[in-house]
Amino acid sequence: METSTALGEFLRIRRGRLKPEDVGIASYGARRVPGLRREELAQLAGVSVTYYTRLEQGQSHQASEQVIESLARALELSDDERLYLHNVARPLPARPHPVAPATARHGTRQLIASLDVPAVLVGPRTEVLAWNPLGHRLLAGHLDEAAPDRPDRRPNLTRMLFLDPHHRDLYPQWETSVSCAVASLRLMVSRNRDDRELAALIGDLAMRSEEFATLWAGHPVAEHASGPRRLRHPVVGELTLELETLLLADEPDHRLLLYSAAAGSPSQAALRLLWG
Repeated sequence: METSTALGEFLRIRRGRLKPEDVGIASYGARRVPGLRREELAQLAGVSVTYYTRLEQGQSHQASEQVIESLARALELSDDERLYLHNVARPLPARPHPVAPATARHGTRQLIASLDVPAVLVGPRTEVLAWNPLGHRLLAGHLDEAAPDRPDRRPNLTRMLFLDPHHRDLYPQWETSVSCAVASLRLMVSRNRDDRELAALIGDLAMRSEEFATLWAGHPVAEHASGPRRLRHPVVGELTLELETLLLADEPDHRLLLYSAAAGSPSQAALRLLWG
């Protein structure tokens, strides 16, 4: 979560992904390490080797927006990776006072309850703030439906994915699912670098899950807020659902996850069975 560490590690890992021939640099002889050398990336970005080295080693905290954008272009970053780089390059804000646990507004709860598709509201740390009965049965029927109403017992989707065997079994392509989850979490952390509870979640997962620690160390960055999701439900079997994530205007750190099935599909029939 420390700015200099996150920035330096990300630059180093992304520099290691690029091959000289990918960016039009002639390479002669064997290289001791994969990827571009520091001086090669600095040249591509139009900055001095000394300055770039200080950034990568966490010794400089004053990179301008223009320099960061030049590095993003030189590293051939995706849009999500570029956003992450800009986020972690900014100075940390003054630490706020302890923040009260997030809560779901009455209007949001009412909306979720009225929906006939699985709906789950998650907070800034992927904690479940509310769900409708179908969302609960789809993702965590083995847990108390009222658990999101108690801050000390709230389910956390990322924690469940790695540490809850019942939830983990929902995902027949678990490796792909956790890769997406960690990449999304990286982007979330870059937006909330001063969040102590989020840092504690990362630390706890890294200590308790070797898979999480390995994925986290690779600095994957991507927003996976929509698209098909395959699930293997213990009651209704295999489902292929479409996930859409909505951001709430009044609560930008709250995300509403909605799962739908194609009309007339076996997955839609399975959801009707789950609705009961």
